[in-house]
Amino acid sequence: MNATTEPFTPSAQLARPSVADAVVGFDAMPLFIRKPNPDDGWGIYELVKSCPPLDVNSAYAYLLLATQFRDTCAVATNEEGEIVGFVSGYVKSNAPDTYFLWQVAVGEKARGTGLARRLVEAVMSRPELAEVHHLETTITPDNQASWGLFRRLADRWQAPLNSREYFSTDQLGGEHDPENLVRIGPFQTDRL
Repeated sequence: MNATTEPFTPSAQLARPSVADAVVGFDAMPLFIRKPNPDDGWGIYELVKSCPPLDVNSAYAYLLLATQFRDTCAVATNEEGEIVGFVSGYVKSNAPDTYFLWQVAVGEKARGTGLARRLVEAVMSRPELAEVHHLETTITPDNQASWGLFRRLADRWQAPLNSREYFSTDQLGGEHDPENLVRIGPFQTDRL
């Protein structure tokens, strides 16, 4: 059996406009959005740890997202290759027109740049998601930053936003706030 591997490119090399899907931010601090790779797992883990109230998963989980789900995830790096933003999600197998956004994280260095929206739109604009017309996520009732982001996305995409309780505190072991399922759509990805 012949194993084929993609060429490995370190994160610092990926933080270049020729490799990035998008360049955002300010002239003084450009940010590069791209698909993650195996070299990014630990950096994603460290970023999420620095972004409460996000639930921190294992470094292994982020490594899996950076490899097995790379077409539906994105990282943002600064010029030094440091990961300052991350979005993860997947297209639902039982609803292929729906992208489920698992986490979005923006580090302190990149806050105020609109990076969260740009990360989501970078993923949603990929050819792999051309048939996606709904976005779902879960948000705790008190996470005002996330509610604001998803309301802005719905307004920007001219799509309805609906929510309902999805997981109760009891279902989450009694030590976690309830999670509301938020659904945006339908929308047209070719207009993002």
